[in-house]
Amino acid sequence: MSGRVTLNDAFLQFLGSLHFWDALLVNEMILKRTLLTLSSVQGATNRPLDTRTLPDYFYSSILGTSAARPALICHAEKPRAHGGPPSPSGSTRHLAWDFEQFERHIAALARGLVGMGVKKGDRVAVLMGNNSAYAMLQWACASIGAILVTINPAFRLQELTSTLNLVSVQHLFLVPRIRSSTYLTMLSEAFPALCNSSPSSIQEPALPSLKNLVLVDNEAEFDKTDIRCAVDWREIMIWQEGTREGNKVKKVMAELDKDDVINLQFTSGTTGLPKAVSLTHSNLLNNALSIGRCMNLTEQDIVCNVPPLFHCFDKWNLAAWSHGACIVYPSAVYNPPAIVDAIQSERCTALHGVPTHFTGVLAEVTKRRGSSGGKLEGFERLRTGIAAGSPIPIDLMKRLIREMGLNELTVAYGMSDPVSFQTTHKDPLEKRVETVGTVQPHVQAKIVDPEGKVVPIGVPGEICVAGYLLQKGYWEDEEQTNKVMRTDEQGTLWMYTGDEGIMDEQGYLRVVGRIKDIIIRGGENLYPVQIENALTACEGILEAAAVSVPNAKYGEVVGTWIVRRPGNAGDTLSREDVRDAVKASINPQNAPEWVWFVGEEGVESELPKTASGKVQKHILRDWSKELVRKGAGRV
Repeated sequence: MSGRVTLNDAFLQFLGSLHFWDALLVNEMILKRTLLTLSSVQGATNRPLDTRTLPDYFYSSILGTSAARPALICHAEKPRAHGGPPSPSGSTRHLAWDFEQFERHIAALARGLVGMGVKKGDRVAVLMGNNSAYAMLQWACASIGAILVTINPAFRLQELTSTLNLVSVQHLFLVPRIRSSTYLTMLSEAFPALCNSSPSSIQEPALPSLKNLVLVDNEAEFDKTDIRCAVDWREIMIWQEGTREGNKVKKVMAELDKDDVINLQFTSGTTGLPKAVSLTHSNLLNNALSIGRCMNLTEQDIVCNVPPLFHCFDKWNLAAWSHGACIVYPSAVYNPPAIVDAIQSERCTALHGVPTHFTGVLAEVTKRRGSSGGKLEGFERLRTGIAAGSPIPIDLMKRLIREMGLNELTVAYGMSDPVSFQTTHKDPLEKRVETVGTVQPHVQAKIVDPEGKVVPIGVPGEICVAGYLLQKGYWEDEEQTNKVMRTDEQGTLWMYTGDEGIMDEQGYLRVVGRIKDIIIRGGENLYPVQIENALTACEGILEAAAVSVPNAKYGEVVGTWIVRRPGNAGDTLSREDVRDAVKASINPQNAPEWVWFVGEEGVESELPKTASGKVQKHILRDWSKELVRKGAGRV
């Protein structure tokens, strides 16, 4: 023997050096290198799905390895916001827990929930900003089989009432106010019976299921004596272990099943009324593990979470905690200065957000850098995060990488259901800024035409997904569930997302918009995302939204809503400039015939958005029709 190592020998040696599951993944990737011809993919299956419940995983995996590691930091909360025994050590400026302290608070709350009569299957609604109580409720409810109902803080009275009744909420946890919304006052004025009912026995005809109202008021701003039924959050905590309530928690926890529903999350309402998505232990835990692996998260990471918890808690925060990483809440509500402060002071490694959030943070970073343009101190460790919620403008992605050092920033695609596609730091830059990556493990995906047939690569169609991540259906709404969840001839259940996408030969997915948002001009499909990308690449445009406008000749034409970027380029921007920017970048048919500058005379002062930052196109279409009727905004 010559001793020469062949290529095959070297490959076998390489596989032998890898962890078992990693070796299987490499082998599976090689077997699947054949380029696609049809838009249909199957995620890797080499690593088994985790069959544990959330509390089982928390106690066996997280506490077992990361008990002394940082878990949660809340800059806007006092160190002992919830009372209880003093912690052995910690911050004297704000709340900062390691996982052991986090668990102690979760356990006290779980015992308290049982003590106030919360049972398995009860709906527990949360109306709060980003705070530690919210985080505790997610884990505590999961521990006793209660279902956490995450409510949009922007809801007005009618929306809040209909939402509580839609899923028959029995227990409502809320803060007194968020910004201008004073929830306690609003409820007491609308429902006088709340003022006279006793705790645990609310008798309000307009809210027939509601039994408990718990007030989380860390600043003690409100006098709850005006609403007799309101219970102080601190009063329900049971800190002592070995109690009757503690024994009951252990008994219930042992009987939990991975397929139990533990979270009702409402669709964002970008196209109409929200619906309640039913998510299970298995949905949330396995998706969290997959997301964290795409981000290469470890227990050394510190994640700055910006989006509101009602919309993203289950996916993004659990991804961090399931890998032993720490979460930072800079403030209860979106606040760019507080976000930048938190990144600097905590030396964060990751930043989560949607396009609107990132745009605001970039503006704050630019402001602090001033004319020097140098790097800010404290940003050295920032490397990754998730950009999601709505299509990410390509120019914005490039700026985040260039100006904030987010070189490993990932883009994720999912609805109110878990994430199905995500980029990784190993993907080429082009794929990371122009696609939402490839399909997640144990997930199937396909792009279909209106007849349900899989389309060739490069051809747009509706995105459909299947696998463990599918929700259990819209809560008690079989009709709406059956509209979007359909079983094929092979017996596979598919979710029809309503999103339009294009898949390439390598399985990377580009989301081009909601099917309802597509603009059909003279029979040609125009995609708002492409138009918006062309516009946000312009120096004078901060945000852009493209919608269909009725037209007698073409059926529909393009209308665009523009938020000018402050400064010379934005101030002098004309309608003709907007139209020319699109014509110079993409097919001229995409050029808008109507342009509205947000805030100009006769035009709304801001784009309508959900609390998670998504532009509500259905509202924009209504506004556009009215402006067109008046003849305002024609180029």
